[in-house]
Amino acid sequence: MIEEVLKNAEERMKGAVAAARRDFAAIRTGRASAALLDRIVVDYYGTPTPLNQLATISAPEPRLLTVQPWDRSQIPAIEKAILQSDLGLTPNTDGAIIRIVVPQLTEERRKELVKIVRKEAEEKRVAVRNARRDANEEIKRLEKEKQISEDESRRAQEKVQELTDRYIREIDQLLEAKEKEIMEV
Repeated sequence: MIEEVLKNAEERMKGAVAAARRDFAAIRTGRASAALLDRIVVDYYGTPTPLNQLATISAPEPRLLTVQPWDRSQIPAIEKAILQSDLGLTPNTDGAIIRIVVPQLTEERRKELVKIVRKEAEEKRVAVRNARRDANEEIKRLEKEKQISEDESRRAQEKVQELTDRYIREIDQLLEAKEKEIMEV
């Protein structure tokens, strides 16, 4: 029973860290990264389809992304989706490849992005703490129902706290790395 509660809590905490990783990757830095275009969805013959399922995305240079669609007839739809995204990027096409120049970030924009990243990290920390709270409540319920002893309950709650500390530390490390990446000129 306790193992199940701990396993469930750890799964939720891992999910929060994975979500932080995914969200941080989608936040633009001064460097071009294929992950920038992960959230872009293209209208592919009436079906919303993620861009990375329609084309090869690469970053051949630090300030350049290239998108090479497998179906050239989709170039206008891909360009439209990139323009409509909240990334503020402008695609240029030469017939077969879409090139996207990633502009240099201003100092003001960098500070804004750091605030956004910190807010995202705090949301993920809250998710980890919610998983801790739920696990502790479940452990206390098991103790109250006399399914586990007081000692087992205390040990289990300590393990939950260790998990919480570990995953919050992981989120903090991701945050620190992302902040450094954003502020890097």
